[in-house]
Amino acid sequence: MTPLEGVALVLLALGCAFYGAGTIGLLRFPDVFTRLHALTKADNVGLFLVGLSMALLADGVRAVLLILLVWVAGLVTATTSASLLARHARTTEEG
Repeated sequence: MTPLEGVALVLLALGCAFYGAGTIGLLRFPDVFTRLHALTKADNVGLFLVGLSMALLADGVRAVLLILLVWVAGLVTATTSASLLARHARTTEEG
């Protein structure tokens, strides 16, 4: 195993740990707003770390740019869906 593969493996393990923490937050927190916060923050960092580990092992610039595009798409979709879910939860609580 090369040092670069070792760093990628550590980043991959950290990314999986963040995904696990987000899942635990989803299951353990009491209300929808704290669940959304834990899930989106931990998953965004987890996706970044997993993408970074894959980018370190990528063959070329095109693969790295595609990984970056996947990460940005993940950020946009997580932000949008969390905002819509929180808005819906807020309106159903008040009404």
